[in-house]
Amino acid sequence: MTTSFLITLREGLEASLIVAILLTYLTKTNRKADARYVWWGTAIASLSCLVVGTIVYLALDGLNGKVEYATEGTIALVAAAVLTQMIFWMRKNSQNLSVELRAKVDASAKTALFTIAFVAVVREGLETVLFLLSAETTSSSGSSVVVGGLLGLVAAVALGVAIFAGGQKINLKMFFNVTAVLLILFAAGLAGKSIHEYREFFGWENGWLMQSAWTVESGIWSSGTFYDFVKGFFGWHKAAENIRVITYFVFLAPTLYFYLRKPVKSAA
Repeated sequence: MTTSFLITLREGLEASLIVAILLTYLTKTNRKADARYVWWGTAIASLSCLVVGTIVYLALDGLNGKVEYATEGTIALVAAAVLTQMIFWMRKNSQNLSVELRAKVDASAKTALFTIAFVAVVREGLETVLFLLSAETTSSSGSSVVVGGLLGLVAAVALGVAIFAGGQKINLKMFFNVTAVLLILFAAGLAGKSIHEYREFFGWENGWLMQSAWTVESGIWSSGTFYDFVKGFFGWHKAAENIRVITYFVFLAPTLYFYLRKPVKSAA
């Protein structure tokens, strides 16, 4: 549940920020009447994501055997790639996001306002669908993923309203940095899971890489709520293969390094 909460909180807040910036700027420029186009774009995008997510979930439900291994491996791999790209994109563009949106509003017609809101929300929504599918396949309870996701969305909307109303001061830079590091850990777990699923798909069973790096047979690290949490969030497994562990750190180390290092300023 914690995994899905963090995912929808992060993605939902990004969408809420864009909508809040649009509405705030329309208010300041005496264009409140045009706010309905932003709301229409937001509502239709949210409904579209809900429909697409339901269709995809029903299409994947009931898969088994090699088809299941290939599907889950591909979903995990794509989710890890998209999640990583999103984190670095937000790191690069977060400071100029408000300025760019205001420029688009200045030059936009009513249809363009609808389009900006729709594209922004549907992009975050479809990413959320992809990430939640991955969270569901790495967690023991699909219902907990749904509950955590809904709680994350509620929290994201509440933060967006608070930002729009100006009633709270939120350190967005710290928020996005902390959640980015946690989501990089989640993405590393997805990368390791994809290798595990593809190994089962191709039937790779022999060799040192396929042997378990460790085996935990009892305690909180092998079963229960805590195990479900670290398995779903950090990619932990009580009997992880060597190839899965190697993939995890090969993904994690450079990704964390490039995210945490300070951007190199070009010479004048």
